Amino acid sequence: MKDIGNIDRKEVGRHLNNRAENSHLPFRLRERAMLSFRRMSNLQKFASTHASLHNHFNLDRHINRRQTFKFNRDAALLEWRQLLVG
Repeated sequence: MKDIGNIDRKEVGRHLNNRAENSHLPFRLRERAMLSFRRMSNLQKFASTHASLHNHFNLDRHINRRQTFKFNRDAALLEWRQLLVG
């Protein structure tokens, strides 16, 4: 670097090369999942259905106690089964 004259342009630091880490962000994972859909309409149908199901069954397990989580999960499954039958 000294011979070339680039000694002052060398970037050294802990977080300067975060490309590998940024590819694992949730936004990037969603982008990668969207690439498998050929048509935007198919993606929109899937996304709307997935959003309603995810909101129904996402019970924040890391926040609630196990007993509360199991009670809420059973209630969600019972409601889901009633929707499928009725």
